[in-house]
Amino acid sequence: MALHKLREFHAPKSMQEAIAILGRSQEADMLVLAGGTFLHGLEARGLLSDVEELVDISRAGLDGIRDDDQGLLVGATVTFAQLQSLPSVQCASRLAGLADALAYPPAQIRNTATIGGCVSASCPFFDVPTALLALGAVVRANGGESGERQLALPDFLAGLFVNSLEPGELVSSVFIPPGVGNCASAFIKLEGNANDLAIVNAAVHLSVDGERNCTDARVAIGGGVAETAVLSASARKLLIGSKLDMTTLQAASNAVTADINPMSDHRASAEYRGAVAKVIVRRTLERAIARLA
Repeated sequence: MALHKLREFHAPKSMQEAIAILGRSQEADMLVLAGGTFLHGLEARGLLSDVEELVDISRAGLDGIRDDDQGLLVGATVTFAQLQSLPSVQCASRLAGLADALAYPPAQIRNTATIGGCVSASCPFFDVPTALLALGAVVRANGGESGERQLALPDFLAGLFVNSLEPGELVSSVFIPPGVGNCASAFIKLEGNANDLAIVNAAVHLSVDGERNCTDARVAIGGGVAETAVLSASARKLLIGSKLDMTTLQAASNAVTADINPMSDHRASAEYRGAVAKVIVRRTLERAIARLA
């Protein structure tokens, strides 16, 4: 059994209590739970063999949401369903990509999985982190020696199932900055069957000026195209300053291969992922453009 060392379970009632418990992490290997929907996935991969204590933060008061013209601040234990129900997520074109990603999981997952837990898992096959990358999301971490710090999501996702949290830290919230001007986002996923983890997924956020020239672009690709979901600097370079015509979209889609290093697994080969990534990115760009005002 993967959790054969487990000897204690904690259910702190506040972030401060959770941080105090995590401050003892040098004495024991601890795992923070928010929704716990990926616990079996980690166990199946043999990543819980040294865990001695579980810290469930679901009742630690990290379920707040602030949604205003300063941006969208989402507490770590806000569930997918809570986020999906926000009017801005349902209606705003700039957050449409996040709405797309939140629509894929079944209801059981949406009602339990949390934003903080999802990003902390640093699983390259998850959908929401890819959507958040395209939206320029920032992770707020509390605890440890720093007390509080903010990390851009690309810096937070450190590797395959590895994040950049320091000992004693936990994710307290995720912040999505406001969009600028005429902007829209989109997300598309290729999966083997319904509710499966992604073979490839892509998310795009675009801004254009009055003449429909691209003023900002972020293209994120996930689903096993690297050890984490990644932002394509090559696609961004081609898109910004250009007219978003089919020639530009195809060139930007082809360019993402320079920024990915696909893996092979039981779902798909590296070669297949590399080929289909270009197609998924192009379709996602087209969807985002169709949503621009």
